[in-house]
Amino acid sequence: MKRFLIRALPFFILLTGVILLLYPTVSEHVNSMHRSRAIKSYNDVIEDMSNEERDSAIEKAHIFNRKIASTEGVLFHPELVPGYDRTLDITGTGIMAYLNIEKIDVELPVYHGVDENVLQIAAGHLPGTSLPVGGESTHCVISGHRGLPSARLFTDLDKMEIGDTFTITVLSDVLTYQVDQIRVVKPYEVDDLFVSDGEDYCTLFTCTPYGINTHRLLVRGKRIETAEAEYHAYVASDVFVISPMIIAAAIAVPVLIVLFIFVMAGGGKKKDE
Repeated sequence: MKRFLIRALPFFILLTGVILLLYPTVSEHVNSMHRSRAIKSYNDVIEDMSNEERDSAIEKAHIFNRKIASTEGVLFHPELVPGYDRTLDITGTGIMAYLNIEKIDVELPVYHGVDENVLQIAAGHLPGTSLPVGGESTHCVISGHRGLPSARLFTDLDKMEIGDTFTITVLSDVLTYQVDQIRVVKPYEVDDLFVSDGEDYCTLFTCTPYGINTHRLLVRGKRIETAEAEYHAYVASDVFVISPMIIAAAIAVPVLIVLFIFVMAGGGKKKDE
């Protein structure tokens, strides 16, 4: 038995190493599939809505935003403006929109709230800030984690530069924002998240520095006109894209198993002789 364990140990160590190496890639792939399906389901619901239903949902969000802009202290006390969870929740799952940041290859559903169960898998909208429907005197704030082993999310947000753009798709509207300010602040410094009179802003924020998380990275975008090319039908094709690392593992693991069996069988035959 001892000889068996000694001979088997290298294979178990190698297999464990492969599993640990693959965990982030596989987890991100699985989470990406869930996010793509969530976005597709969101778009399917939109397609079944009438123009009147879509217009009504957007108008309710604008009314909500006007209350946000006129309510003092709402960033700290979101409950001052009721109806948050119901507004823009057309699927009943909490998704209000989805975010696309082409530069860092990110596409995420945006859910109501910034609870941990949301931020582990997607982006969250900060309660007490404007809903992502645009308009004068609005400032939507969207949060995401970075550095999670199970999902990329906002991991590469620090690569954004002044002039880069991102889009938010809400119902049938595509809103484009161009980055005009990037700041690193302490968690209690929130002046850059308030509504600015007459402006249409959206801020993406995450923890920084990477792995330390003592500060907050704020990437603010100012609304610009959306190019015609941004209006496109969503296709969840990335569900079927398999990482080369996963393919390599699918080949390596069976090879390891066969090699293990061969070596152990050979060892047993030598002992019999």
